[in-house]
Amino acid sequence: MYFRNPFISFVLCFSFLSPDFSVPSSGFRDMKTLAIRLPSDSYGHSFDPSRVMQISWRPRAFVYKNFLTDAECDHLIEVARHKLKKSMVADVKTGKSKESTVRTSKGMFIRKVQDEVVAGIESRISVWTFLPVENGEAMQVLHYENGQKYLPHWDYFLDKTNQALGGHRIVTVLMYLSNVEKGGETVFPHSEMKRSQPKTDEDSECAKKGYAFKPNKGDALLFFSLHPNATIDPLSLHGSCPVIEGEKWLATKWIHVRSFDRKQVSASKNQECRDENVNCPEWAARGECDKNGLYMVGSADRPGKCRKSCNVC
Repeated sequence: MYFRNPFISFVLCFSFLSPDFSVPSSGFRDMKTLAIRLPSDSYGHSFDPSRVMQISWRPRAFVYKNFLTDAECDHLIEVARHKLKKSMVADVKTGKSKESTVRTSKGMFIRKVQDEVVAGIESRISVWTFLPVENGEAMQVLHYENGQKYLPHWDYFLDKTNQALGGHRIVTVLMYLSNVEKGGETVFPHSEMKRSQPKTDEDSECAKKGYAFKPNKGDALLFFSLHPNATIDPLSLHGSCPVIEGEKWLATKWIHVRSFDRKQVSASKNQECRDENVNCPEWAARGECDKNGLYMVGSADRPGKCRKSCNVC
């Protein structure tokens, strides 16, 4: 079933997350009226359902056209460009991060309060998903070059270690920061729509193996990893097809069923608040807490070296 009416898609997508949401009996005269009456974030961005289209119901997946401006896309790329490191995956047994040939891109995490642009995007995602900012992980900017890919995988966790950090990931938002000349599609191998989607010579062989969405700069793809009853959805299997021509820039936002920030703060309090390098105060004064957050502040499973000077504990 394919819903082209954006308002119907909006209601079906989020009704279980917002049980008090109801359509006014008088209805809306047009989509502009609807956009005005829906909530906006603290930066003045209103949700515009006329830009949202459902692309799959099993799994539940939606596209928001022009979710980001060109300037916002370029800003995220510039913030990340010189700080990229080999992308990691979670070990299903231990929950720890590890390198894998399954994922060959490079990436880095951007703090939610990195700057006003990032904070505005974080707030806008919260308005769209009806989920609080604190439930999300830090935004991860990824860069795929020729031949690089991420084989099909699930975003929910099978290990207890990661499930303890805010519970399962319920929603993933993929924000495309660049166009890709060929390849680089996001593919859902098990989507019910894969057989009905027309394929052309422009599609990569990887894209032909499922329902595929081609990256378009500024667009955002949202999909659920859990069913409305909070059980995992195996049909949410997805991957990033290899880039054949050009390059692919992407910003990923994973959102959990509970607060992710509180779990991190709680874990930090169990460890002594200290710096592990005598140069930490000087580095912090130079802005390295933002510029080199992975080393200075750390991640969910590995505390940074300058947590005291960065005021995170």
